[in-house]
Amino acid sequence: MSDEKLNLSRRSALRLIATTAASVPVIGCAEKVAEKTVEKAAKSAPVEAPRNPVPVRKAPLRSPTDPDLLNPTIHWDFVLEEGELVTLAALCDVIIPADEISPSASEVGAHHYINEYVSAPYDNNKADLITVRGGVVWLDSESKRRFQRPFTELDGTQKTAICDDIKWEKTARAEFKAGARFFAKVRNLAATAFYTTEAGMADIGYVGNKPTAVFAGPPPEVLARLGLDG
Repeated sequence: MSDEKLNLSRRSALRLIATTAASVPVIGCAEKVAEKTVEKAAKSAPVEAPRNPVPVRKAPLRSPTDPDLLNPTIHWDFVLEEGELVTLAALCDVIIPADEISPSASEVGAHHYINEYVSAPYDNNKADLITVRGGVVWLDSESKRRFQRPFTELDGTQKTAICDDIKWEKTARAEFKAGARFFAKVRNLAATAFYTTEAGMADIGYVGNKPTAVFAGPPPEVLARLGLDG
């Protein structure tokens, strides 16, 4: 059974009971007479206000700055186009390729996370949209200049050759500085997307978010590396 079916509010439950009761046919004359008697008594009885009325609490209005973290909602439309997403998916897979342990970044939807992020209506996100959208154009232009094909059609060696020139802004040549800033942004977003999924957390052996009876502490080799084993 889905969470949606289980998550009945009190009001929904009462509405369901009322609807079910109304749908049952009344059988027998005695029951009809009883109904009319109750109805007549109800009309003649004085209506009294409840002594201790229960205040009605309205659900707070939610907005991007006041989100409902238990029921997250995206308040904006995604702006990247399909061609841009395909190129970003290919680049994400260069950054985090599939291996014998985990799927690739695009397989867990990293490019869709990037789309959600750069589509957000905040100043930083809007600036990153310019960086990402311009970087996709640059990446395809550089691919066509070097190999006469768009980035998505390059083989692994050709993709890596371009990424090697933009992998680090401090060491990138002047003509690759803008590409390096784009690559750094996509790398950070792709890693954020990947390592917050179950597959990504399993990839690094993360054992949090689970109940445990004991806490053994950091492994001895980690303490030794930090000089804390003494």
